[in-house]
Amino acid sequence: MLGRRRSGILLHPTSLPGDGVGDLGPEAHAFVDWLADAGQSLWQVLPLVATGEGGSPYNALSAFAGNTALLSPRLLHEDGLLEADEIECPGDVPGACVDFGSVGRWKDRLLKRAHGAFRAGWTPALANAFTGYREANASWLEDWTLFRALRDEHGAASWAEWPADLRRRDPEALTRVRDRLRDDVDRHAFGQFLFDRQWSALREHARSRGIQVVGDVPIFVAYDSADVWAHPELFELDERGRPTVVSGVPPDYFSATGQRWGNPLYRWEVMARDGYAWWVARFRRTLEMVDVVRIDHFRGFESYWEIPADEETAVNGRWVPGPAHGFFHALERALGPLPLIAEDLGIITPEVDTLREELGLPGMRVLQFAFGEDDAKNPHLPANYPAETVAYTGTHDNDTAAGWYHAAKAEERGRLRKVTDAAEPEIHWGMAEVVLRSGADVAILPLQDVLGLGSDARMNTPGTTEGNWQWRLDEGALTPELAARLRELTRASGRLP
Repeated sequence: MLGRRRSGILLHPTSLPGDGVGDLGPEAHAFVDWLADAGQSLWQVLPLVATGEGGSPYNALSAFAGNTALLSPRLLHEDGLLEADEIECPGDVPGACVDFGSVGRWKDRLLKRAHGAFRAGWTPALANAFTGYREANASWLEDWTLFRALRDEHGAASWAEWPADLRRRDPEALTRVRDRLRDDVDRHAFGQFLFDRQWSALREHARSRGIQVVGDVPIFVAYDSADVWAHPELFELDERGRPTVVSGVPPDYFSATGQRWGNPLYRWEVMARDGYAWWVARFRRTLEMVDVVRIDHFRGFESYWEIPADEETAVNGRWVPGPAHGFFHALERALGPLPLIAEDLGIITPEVDTLREELGLPGMRVLQFAFGEDDAKNPHLPANYPAETVAYTGTHDNDTAAGWYHAAKAEERGRLRKVTDAAEPEIHWGMAEVVLRSGADVAILPLQDVLGLGSDARMNTPGTTEGNWQWRLDEGALTPELAARLRELTRASGRLP
């Protein structure tokens, strides 16, 4: 899939330096240059989709719409859409970590000004491009823009709380509100146009520096999303539009009650009737934005844990067969061979391994999972990595390498010491070297692990709702010296482009 030995960095754009939140402007372009200088050929991001107030890209408002909080004010100014004095970050937007509420409100204000300038004719060169964009993306954009305009009008309330005629998408009601909210719908369409314009420029810059982007498709979508509102027939909902069953994982070593994620589950048999058209459109859209796609919770395509919606925990669920081969064959028939990575972490059965292998997809290995037991067959031990593997020190759901080490038990540290003799202050470099020198075709390092940051730089803690997705990279942290050190380790590991 990814071919030769190579390596890259995991960093979501929201974590870049910038005003209030990382964006798609100069700092992102500079990060791409730093990656190239450091000898990397991959940049892995989290889902780039529009998020809700909590900022989680895995609980998004749309599986198609881009996150306009990533819009660069400076690039909007360069496009002639904002005056220089309009792009100043307001004082109520924190800088040390991302406050998604205040950032979202600020970026919405900027979008209103930019859209007003566009409507006033400030940038006539964009007019034809915007018209073409709306036509090309109408299949998802029309639902998204109306959903977003209605959500704004209802104070960010879930669509399940809207008036009944809007919840059930009565055609006459939708026609009335689309006419009444015409300006808001147009503004949100313009926001998506600007997002794609800025992201496309960044991705083209990455291509010019030999960097491919690895994106992410979560298996499930949020209940409060344009997707569920626009396509209720595709989800396990009752006549009132409420989920009857929801997603999660069963009890395991880490949780006696399992994890109740709460996403509505798909009506796979309904999706199969039209060749999984919604999924085909989702992957087509994603592959317009990235070069490689990581499929989150791949095991759910083989079988998934179904929990009655009225259960408070995941205990009383059951395994239900997923769409398996038929789903992926349908995608390939529609889109051709797909550059996919299967996220196969957690409790993985032989059936899941068989499905992944028969599809020819590389799986994932995480070094932090290698030392919990003294088990020579542990698949996360570097000696056990197949070549067709993407290896990580940790993922966005793990603690940082340094944070993990300092919290690890003595016996876990001892097992780690069997594969690296790095001094404790540089244990993150030791773990990075183990992954880079492993037999995995691809090695990915979270940027926090290159920087040696502790637990306060962790991106997400599964099962919690506070304090996630907020980490920011300090301006000036990516020095030429750091790039040179990573480049040399990459060269010594046989992974230079």
